[in-house]
Amino acid sequence: MFDLATIFHHVQRQLFPVLEEEIGALSELDRQFCEAISLTDLGRFTRPYEWCGNGAPPHARVWLAHAFIAKSVYQFGTSAALLDALRSRPLLRRLCGWESVGEVPSEPTFSRAFAAFAAGQLPQQIHEHMIKTHARSKLVGHISRDATAIEAPERPAAKPAPAPPGPRRKRGRPKKGEAPPPPPPKRLDLQPHRSLEANLADLPNACDIGTKFNSKGHSAHWIGYKLHLDTIDGDVPVSAVLTSASVHDSQVAIPLAQQSAQRVTSLYDLMDSAYDMPAIHAFSRQLGHVPIIDPNRRRGEPRELAPAQALRFKERTAAERVNGLLKQRYGGHSVRVRGAAKVMCHLMFGLVALTATALFARLC
Repeated sequence: MFDLATIFHHVQRQLFPVLEEEIGALSELDRQFCEAISLTDLGRFTRPYEWCGNGAPPHARVWLAHAFIAKSVYQFGTSAALLDALRSRPLLRRLCGWESVGEVPSEPTFSRAFAAFAAGQLPQQIHEHMIKTHARSKLVGHISRDATAIEAPERPAAKPAPAPPGPRRKRGRPKKGEAPPPPPPKRLDLQPHRSLEANLADLPNACDIGTKFNSKGHSAHWIGYKLHLDTIDGDVPVSAVLTSASVHDSQVAIPLAQQSAQRVTSLYDLMDSAYDMPAIHAFSRQLGHVPIIDPNRRRGEPRELAPAQALRFKERTAAERVNGLLKQRYGGHSVRVRGAAKVMCHLMFGLVALTATALFARLC
């Protein structure tokens, strides 16, 4: 297994000169695409999607996966735009794996492959492998946690029917020595005692309506989802969870912390005031981390971070930069698919490209 520095020097000193001699000069986006592909080890993850011996052999899924990463890197808004580029730009087509225009699959083939990748969570597996291979061996200073709105072109799902009411409690004060029934436990109370898989399964991920307040206190609404990210120093996203737009940020803090703890070793958890909950503070300390959470000034008396904590909290801008990059340059603003699995697949292909660029940037 080669380390990141070895791969970086191989790409810069050997792969790029060979490619430029073979297919012509590479643009900055071409180089970024090659860097992303060099870290993905796609062949290892696309084998389950290849021909299994029944019927006609399908198009190579590894080349289709290359094309979906290219869609994020080159900022193609739709699959039709990606196909037009593959047919009209020989260099991009050869980088993805096809020599001639006739070898490029049709749009329905791309759609079927994307649906299979989404169902099998292919880009999530690739991203997890990248982080564990190239970031796990190093001690991480800060994990910056934040969520961002993801608009989707679909209707909000119907709200589930309310649960049938339980037995009505007796009116008036309880009798002497009679304790009132305890309230049902909240999600934050249950999460620290459950596995990551159970916590993720408990989070709603259907399309609905989300609301957030901007820096001026005005509310904004959107239809779609919410992407929750953990980002480490160097603007490298290490964990991602997609939920319904209406899910509060605090409901995903513990599952994200569990996921990140399986991938990297970190020291500080940086979060804004939406995460200022006792259960989140306690779980961060349980992992051996130091939680630095902006105090929620709506909870009791005003509190302030200590000067040293306030200085460290400035590193949390990494989360905002990654959210902005994902939307502006890696497809976060151009979601054209429907359903949580496909939306997450689209976003994760962008995160794979973003992560590869960030990992290589740390060596430059």
